[in-house]
Amino acid sequence: MTTAPAPRRGALALLAATQLLLIMDTAIVNVALPTVGEDLTTGSAGLSWVANAYLITFGGLLLLGGRIADLLGHRRVFLGGLGLLAVASAAGGAAPGADALVAARAAQGVGAALAAAAAFALLLLLFPDGPVRHRALGVFAAMGGLGGVLGTVLGGVLTDLLGWRSTLWLNVLLAAVLAVAARRALGGSDRRTGPVRHGGFDLAGALTATAGLGLVAFALVGAADAGWLSARTLGAAAAGLALLLAFAAVEARAAAPLVPPSVPARPALRLANTLAALAQTTLFPMFFLVSLHLQNVLGYSPLGGGLGLLPLSLVVVAVAPQTGRLIFRIGLHRTMTLGFVLLCAGTLWLALALTPDGGFASTVLAPSLVLGAALPLVMVTTNVAATAEAAPEETGLASGLVNTSQQFGSVLGLAVLVGVATGRTEAVDAARATAETSGHRAALLTGAAVAAAAALLSLRLHPPRRAPEGSPAKRVPDRR
Repeated sequence: MTTAPAPRRGALALLAATQLLLIMDTAIVNVALPTVGEDLTTGSAGLSWVANAYLITFGGLLLLGGRIADLLGHRRVFLGGLGLLAVASAAGGAAPGADALVAARAAQGVGAALAAAAAFALLLLLFPDGPVRHRALGVFAAMGGLGGVLGTVLGGVLTDLLGWRSTLWLNVLLAAVLAVAARRALGGSDRRTGPVRHGGFDLAGALTATAGLGLVAFALVGAADAGWLSARTLGAAAAGLALLLAFAAVEARAAAPLVPPSVPARPALRLANTLAALAQTTLFPMFFLVSLHLQNVLGYSPLGGGLGLLPLSLVVVAVAPQTGRLIFRIGLHRTMTLGFVLLCAGTLWLALALTPDGGFASTVLAPSLVLGAALPLVMVTTNVAATAEAAPEETGLASGLVNTSQQFGSVLGLAVLVGVATGRTEAVDAARATAETSGHRAALLTGAAVAAAAALLSLRLHPPRRAPEGSPAKRVPDRR
């Protein structure tokens, strides 16, 4: 396996640490929400928007953030995103009330979207397609898996010891450290690869895409509270879809479109982004449901619930760097299908193992290890397939597309699977622990069905593969 030179290893460490921070931030504040409610005297509706404001702006701006990085420079946008994340986190840490905290969380999502899209694009530029990039993406996947657990654990520890505001001030410190490290690891130059010089910026496309994605995210995250058939949910979803249709019409006529029509026309890219979304539709809610079951049913503390996911994360960290080797030996296609089969098997095993009176070792541990092996396989392979055809001037766009797919898969999965769990719990007339176990099992079985559908879809994916650097720029089929 080819290894990256030392300067690129330093850049990879920086970009992976950024991924860790951004994924961690989706979970760390959630653990502190009950304490936030007590301190700021706000109800459950206000607390839900402390989490949702971040998810909406993060998901809605990833595509735009990727294109801005192509146009203005990846390093510049990366540093700008980290700076905005730090400033918004400081504002949240000093927020006098719930409204100010929600606004700060929304601004955090903007910064996270810019930093995430630029970081992924930088990885694609620094590591050429092939084994070296696969290894780098494996490290990225490991940090993503670890970030969710660290966010849960650190959220509980910091809230207990220093108060909920410390979870936001931690972002300020870490973002500042990463920004300082970026100036050395990424160098001082920043090459613009986008088409600014011969067409300008597609403002109409940017506005319709961002507003459309934001409204769809608003509908998804609000469905759990307001209901799928509520006027608010349906209205936001309809408005969002209408804006996305307007975006498609704008792109067909724009001189320098935000998303050139030739990009979504690539069948492999469309299917790879769909699979990336389906992977997160199962994975993201699984973390939430396991932590909820350990705490609400088995009686673990919030810290214990987070630590219950630690074995899964350790398997992710161990397997992720080996994913590139597996792709090289059996091919991208087979590795992806294996990952989705393991994801389905692990989620199904976990659903069937849950009991209201069991223990961590007898119910969660073994299936979580299977899921820990599945996570990097599906994450790395879908990222590789979604970016395999990206030219240098499309790296930010490719990263924005796959990040958007993953984010919306996470939001959709959480809304649907938590809705399934809640509906099942309310429908069962039994003791609380038994009812909640039934709800969690139904949600996980739904997630397993999504993973099974993704495994079947992955059989249809035949992405092209770039020729090695230095050879003619033709493409060859993926090795099966």
